[in-house]
Amino acid sequence: MQVTFSKAAMPKTGAIIIPCLEGAYETKAFKAVDKTTKGALVRAAKAGNFQGKKGQVQLVVGPAGFSNGHIVLVGAGKASDFSLNIAEEVGGNALAKTIGLREKALLIMMDHFEVEGVCSAAIAAHMAFGARLRGYRFDHYRTTLEKNEKMIITKIGIYNADSGAKAAYHDLDALAEGIFLTRDLVSEPANILYPESFAQKCRALEELGIRVKILGEKEMEKLGMGSLLGVGQGSVRESKLVAMEWRGGAKNDDVVCLVGKGVTFDTGGISIKPAGGMEDMKWDMGGAGAVTGAMAAIAGRKARANVIGVIGLVENMPDGNAQRPGDVVTSMSGKTIEVLNTDAEGRLVLADALWWAQETYNPKVVIDLATLTGAIIISLAHEFGGVFSNNDDLATDLIDAGKATGDLLWHMPLTKAHYNMIKSPIADIKNIGGRGAGSSTAASFLGNFIKDGVDWAHLDIAGMAWNNKDTALIPKGGSGYGVRLLDQYVRKHFEANPDQ
Repeated sequence: MQVTFSKAAMPKTGAIIIPCLEGAYETKAFKAVDKTTKGALVRAAKAGNFQGKKGQVQLVVGPAGFSNGHIVLVGAGKASDFSLNIAEEVGGNALAKTIGLREKALLIMMDHFEVEGVCSAAIAAHMAFGARLRGYRFDHYRTTLEKNEKMIITKIGIYNADSGAKAAYHDLDALAEGIFLTRDLVSEPANILYPESFAQKCRALEELGIRVKILGEKEMEKLGMGSLLGVGQGSVRESKLVAMEWRGGAKNDDVVCLVGKGVTFDTGGISIKPAGGMEDMKWDMGGAGAVTGAMAAIAGRKARANVIGVIGLVENMPDGNAQRPGDVVTSMSGKTIEVLNTDAEGRLVLADALWWAQETYNPKVVIDLATLTGAIIISLAHEFGGVFSNNDDLATDLIDAGKATGDLLWHMPLTKAHYNMIKSPIADIKNIGGRGAGSSTAASFLGNFIKDGVDWAHLDIAGMAWNNKDTALIPKGGSGYGVRLLDQYVRKHFEANPDQ
């Protein structure tokens, strides 16, 4: 989808989008189009009780004297509440309304759309970004789409925007590509996306300047990764560990490691899941997908930071060679683990991925992401990811990055009591605690594989990787959650001059 910024006069074709503030929606663009259409906009606004409230959308179809055919008024809410996140929602709501109109272009008129204290160029850029995010589709395997189901919008045009809007959009373009990569990965079926094919998709990021390393099972066996390898031993698909290295900072700058759980399909193993809903387990690699998309975004905008993405890729299947409940495995760190439930497998994958990342890259900060527990959905529904950390300042920084981008997080408890809950009578630790505090005991399990002196945060994103309904910025399906959050965190805390 092409995005352009222009100072040209009003276009002749395409759906005209007019963003409107509540109580002050008659912008220069509104008045000009209303005059051309002999008062059609004012009449439509009154008839539809359109006041410019956040989320309001008013369609005006084929007014007299107007060649374009469709005009869409989109509410941006009160100026006092306006933010760049709302600007994105305006663009997303406009795109969503336009999809069914059979228009090929979405044309946003920015004439005199100004909010005190908010950069006009940034507003225009973020409206375009929001429209682009909402325009994502995953139709790779659909061969019988009806005409009204097909996405035919190929252009988003921003007219009469601030002259700096194109430059402001540059990094957002790279960010969109990273989000779309994550959405694609999460949406792919497990017969298409498995450890080897996922690793090869990571290999393609070398085109962006990322160095990619792929470890197979023999290499992981030599390193002693019994925890990760135990999860995948029931599958005919070989497990992989992938590292994506972006060295955009100075040689001696601190390193941040992003580590993702990549269970490309999770049957639960011998502790098999119920059949109903098991098809959703194709997106149990959402953490690895987020890390991969974030690396693409960070490299795509040439971030001046040293960022390493590490993902553990396995398929959890219940064949005759599968891991059994009660087995004891030895992790790369040397810690032994009693596996009481083979469906608590993501933490076993991350245990070795986290240790290897620290051994190999000596990072200052490690952030892992995983669709780890159903318990986090019970706690936070599908509104927040949970953040657990050994450093409250790091947790706060990530929460702030989430607020800035819309990838929301909530700080969850992680205490000595939770660590005590996973002590094993026959090994160093066990992979599950009791019924209570399932998300916190899962986090405490991971904390056993963090070295002293390393700042670490675990993001449980089980409720956030997949959307069951359309939102302003995300069509139903893979959400791309985590990409913006990680990019924002890196931008603010690991880049000295991110905007230069």
